[in-house]
Formats: sequence, structure tokens, C-alpha cells
Amino acid sequence: MTRVLVVVAPGFNLAATMGFIDPFRAANYLDGTLYFKWDFVSEDGGYCIASNGAGINTVALGDVDAADIVVVSTSWTPEKHVTQKTGNALRQWARSGATLGGLDTGAFILAWAGLLKGRRATVHYEHIDAFQELYPDVNVVENLFVLDGNRISCCGGNASVDFGLQIVKGVCGSALANAAARYIFHDRLRGPSDLQQPQHSEPLGSTVPAKLRAAIQEMEANLENPIPVPEICKKAGISHRQLDRLFGTYIKKTPALYYRDIRLDRARGLVTQTELPIAEVAVASGFASQVHFSRAYKERFGLPPTRDRVDGRVPFEFRAWPMHRKSKG
Repeated sequence: MTRVLVVVAPGFNLAATMGFIDPFRAANYLDGTLYFKWDFVSEDGGYCIASNGAGINTVALGDVDAADIVVVSTSWTPEKHVTQKTGNALRQWARSGATLGGLDTGAFILAWAGLLKGRRATVHYEHIDAFQELYPDVNVVENLFVLDGNRISCCGGNASVDFGLQIVKGVCGSALANAAARYIFHDRLRGPSDLQQPQHSEPLGSTVPAKLRAAIQEMEANLENPIPVPEICKKAGISHRQLDRLFGTYIKKTPALYYRDIRLDRARGLVTQTELPIAEVAVASGFASQVHFSRAYKERFGLPPTRDRVDGRVPFEFRAWPMHRKSKG
């Protein structure tokens, strides 16, 4: 039997957490064998409320001991849930040989505890920039999930089901993993090489012209050191006039305004998810002047970055500003 502990913190993503566990339930049921046993754990135990207002009962951290797999499931503001008690428990499990994992933003807590140095890991794409800035000694990637020996991580969402099925496959074999996937109507098992935002993926079936997509990719690859729009046109193989027309049709913004906005979107993630000085955030987002940065930030988000650093850390419904990872060159 494989013992799994899921360590949750207030505001965790309930759907991702349950999606991760469900393949274990299906595997046990289909073979009539207790291959997996799991418990939900929190620092103090009791009822833990998720980001959608629902909740689960948890066991206190001090009341559990041995485990084969320990996965930390957090979402918004993971730094609020980093305590010495949690860190000590994770390090003790690491010393005992347990596999440690992170779900959604759980890798932040593993990295804080010093358990991801020199490893590959992933988090939800919205938090990748912040993770990269805070933990440069971790190779953060944009894959759905990462299996790096006894350190594993997943971006959350529906990818949590693939993550759980991958564990079933490793423990019980492909046949039972396939049967479990069919049982929970998961028609394709995505692997560690699949990306969070694959190219040419349009969930609603709409398409964006290739030249426009190429121009946007150039912008996203050059956030810290913006390049002129004419150079973007040259790299994308399109005239400035054509690019203006495509942006007007599909994006409803000019190329310059869109480029500025995605740099500000990145800045907002760094403002609300890290403690980097505002001046450093401005530079990391391609703004040479902090005054210009603060003015543009307020224009886009309705409040200056210094205030958003306080107000923006409080989660609210439907907040999901897109993040754009800076290029590693």
C-alpha cells in the first residue's frame, strides 16, 4: 500500500486537490485492492476552507508520521502558509525517503524549505514569474507536471488528474492506470512533456493568425528588455500596417498598447506575489523610469503598485491576470 499525505492550506484549490486523489480511488475500486491510502493534512488540523468556499476536514500535522508521498497543495499567497513547523515536517519526510510534491503553488513551500535546490519544478503559469524571481536555484518549467526523482510537482487544474494517473501508472502499471482513466472519463493521459499552454491550442475552437501569434511570442520573449514594434514586425515577417490591422481585428488594441499591458501584467504578479522592491519590479518588467511605471500601473489596474502590494494579496473571485514568463535567453 502506498501512503499519500496531501498537505493543504487555507485557500487551496479544491478541484485540483480532488482531481489528484481521484485516480487513487478509482484504482482501489477497480481492482478491489487497497493500493493507495490518503489523508488530508493541515498545520493545525480541523476544517480547511478552499478558494471556492467549500472545505474539507483535515488531520493535524503533528498527528501523522510515515508517508510514501507527501504533496503540498496551496493556491493564493503561499508565503502566508510557510512556517517553521511545516518546513520541519517536510524536511523530516525528505530525510525519511518520502517523495515530496507540490500542487498548484505548493512548490513555493518546498523551495522555501530548501527541498528543490538544483531540481526541476512547475507551478501554475500565473505564478511562474514570481517563482523564478524568488528561487533562481530551481529550474522552473512550464510543463503540466514534473517528475524529478523524489521531487514531483504539478501546475494544478485538470492536470492534477494526469499527475495522479502518472503515479498510479508508476505504482500499479499501465493497465490499471488506463482502466482508472477510463473510469473517471479522462480520455487522454498527458505526460510530463506536455506544456501548460501548448501552441495552437484554442479551447473554444477559435484561431489566431500565425503572424499575429508570432508577433505576440516575440513580445512575450522580450519583457524585461522591450524591443521596438518595427523589429517585432521584422522577426514575425509582417509589415507594421498588417500587424496593426491584425491587432485591431483580434486583440482590439494597438501592438504597442498590448506590449505595454503584458509587461504590466507580469509586473502585477511580481508586485503581489513577491517582496521585490518596486524599483526592481519596474526594471524586470521593462520600465526604465519608476515614475512612468507607477503611472502606467495605476492606469491599467486602478491603484498604484505600492497599494496593490497590500490589497492585491487578498484573493478575490475571478482574479486571474495573465502572466508571461521572461525568456531565459
